[in-house]
Amino acid sequence: MDVVSTDEVPAEERFTYWREVNSKLFVPYDLRCDPEVRNGFRAHVGVSAFGPVRAALATMVPHTTHRTPRLIRRADPDVLEIGCTLHGAGTVTQDGRCAEVGAGDLVLLETSRPYRVDHAPHVPESKVLILHFPRSLLPFPAQDLRRLTAVRLSGDRSIGALTSQFLCHLARRMPNLSASETARLSTLTLDVLTTALADALDAENVLPPHTRQRALLARILVFIHHHLGDPRLTPEAIATAHHISPRYLHKVFEPEEHTVAGHIRHRRLENCRHDLGDPRLATRSIQTIAARWGFTSPAHFSQAFRAAYGLSPRQFRHQTLNPPAKPE
Repeated sequence: MDVVSTDEVPAEERFTYWREVNSKLFVPYDLRCDPEVRNGFRAHVGVSAFGPVRAALATMVPHTTHRTPRLIRRADPDVLEIGCTLHGAGTVTQDGRCAEVGAGDLVLLETSRPYRVDHAPHVPESKVLILHFPRSLLPFPAQDLRRLTAVRLSGDRSIGALTSQFLCHLARRMPNLSASETARLSTLTLDVLTTALADALDAENVLPPHTRQRALLARILVFIHHHLGDPRLTPEAIATAHHISPRYLHKVFEPEEHTVAGHIRHRRLENCRHDLGDPRLATRSIQTIAARWGFTSPAHFSQAFRAAYGLSPRQFRHQTLNPPAKPE
């Protein structure tokens, strides 16, 4: 991930620098902020490419972003922009509509027409994941997409909630993703966005089956990540939460390395191994760590851990936290 920050720029030059950075990263914008904010302006952005989807994870103080007719005439790459608010709030305006968005919400904008984004002035700092990609990658007519611009796609219900969870998870992982991982996630990310927009348009029937299936898999993987500590997390519970049959759930997992139950067990064991090797958790009992990640039986956990890593949890912890001294 490429990172750009105002931290090393003199305070009086930071906002001007940020305006230049924004125009070079994506499309030209007119950025403005109140004079009292300008004097203490701060911003930080990390950029990654997920195939044709360009993602920016931006943290910034309140200001206004305006895509004006003059700037559109200067540069119009005909791309779409989806913003997912991770922290903070704001107002988005385009095509005569105005949407107030908060944490978890998504919003679609088209860079070929004027729009405005106002970050809430009462929030000291906002964090947003912004995704840019060509309009041609979506299977929807232009007039249908125009119905969704500056419409709040709620992050707390239905497909919008699952999509929001996926994007929030993606944002947390972005700083540590390798180039090969971003390449593998490119199709998945686009499928998730396409499915979310299709749901908002009530047009899921236009999506190819493989797109719907991959997007569903992405949402299920994030769902599992968020519920690993719940011992009631089973394939049946996952299927019920996603309104599909257990049989179809297993079909969705066919391309994966593990079965559904195998993936849950693998992720739980990996998290336990991480915690057992963390010096900060050295005083926490092995049973407590196992229970934290959904293992209710100490004997079953010990057996599963030894089968996966060749050592008992106690042996692994001792070996990791007490490595042999290097010979002088």
